[in-house]
Amino acid sequence: MQKRVVIVGGGFAGSSIAMGLENDFDVTLIDTKNYFEFTPSVLRTIVEPEHIKKIQSLHKNYLSKAVVVKGSVKGIAKKHVTVSGRKFPYDYLAICSGSEYNLPMKSKSTVTAARADILAKYTNKLKKSKSVLIIGGGLVGVELAAEIIERYPDKRITIAHDNEFLIERNPRKAREYAKKFLHKRKVKIIFNEFVIKNKGNIYITDKKTKIKADLAFLCTGIKPNYWCMGKSLSYCLNQGNAIIVNEYLQVKGFSNVFAAGDITDVREEKTAQNAEKQAEIVAKNIINIEKGKALEKYLSKPKIMVISLGKWHGILVYKNFVFTGLIPGILKGIIEWKEMMKYKK
Repeated sequence: MQKRVVIVGGGFAGSSIAMGLENDFDVTLIDTKNYFEFTPSVLRTIVEPEHIKKIQSLHKNYLSKAVVVKGSVKGIAKKHVTVSGRKFPYDYLAICSGSEYNLPMKSKSTVTAARADILAKYTNKLKKSKSVLIIGGGLVGVELAAEIIERYPDKRITIAHDNEFLIERNPRKAREYAKKFLHKRKVKIIFNEFVIKNKGNIYITDKKTKIKADLAFLCTGIKPNYWCMGKSLSYCLNQGNAIIVNEYLQVKGFSNVFAAGDITDVREEKTAQNAEKQAEIVAKNIINIEKGKALEKYLSKPKIMVISLGKWHGILVYKNFVFTGLIPGILKGIIEWKEMMKYKK
């Protein structure tokens, strides 16, 4: 009888583990949606809604043996997880619940730049809007501003960012290129200010600056999606509510429970590439335990990152090397195509 592996979350980490183990284990993938989504490209759907078809694939399309359960995990116990009152027992558990956006304000006119289906709903509103505010000047905020200004060059776009640099965790050349690119296209950037509230379409920063916007997008930092852990496993979380894992990606206090992707406390950029690499280690270690072999350590290594600035411009970053222009822009599309081929079986 095959051992049971339950996977919570069907993003880059969870889907990769499911594909890697479904031939040798009884795999159940539990996800809040019934499809995989290439999240690095969701921003394009705000200006190109039809792009959704290229970046989504039903879990059942690429999983031939695993069972897919749509729902939210409300509790994790030492031998089972619970979804809508139904218990799913496991021999091994992989928690890949990902992350979500911080919500500093509650506003019907503020859109979280999270999922393609959410963004696509605002396509028509964006078309009608004369002024757009982007809250946050990290990777998501910069990419979103570039997507919008490429399609709608006459719109007044403002980025409010609580740092002195855009994409501040990147090398200086990348930061300066992003700023120059957006300034050239008349995007207004307000540095060192954070939007804390709004009154209708007037947004107010911590320094009392007022910004008028017909539509606002929230692109601030992410936080771990830890709700599935419940009170009983709160000791597995650090102060930031990320799951504490050891060098083998085993969850604190467990030998048969692993975590991968944005939810872990591994100190590295929360990217698709890193999530997939962690997933690879988790799948290997579950197999290694079954075979009585030594576990493999997860070693975080710098990886190439491509930041898109619309369809035809981009920034490629690897350690301190920065390459800008047309080629990185095109490369992002190639990466998307290559990745989605895995999910089109």
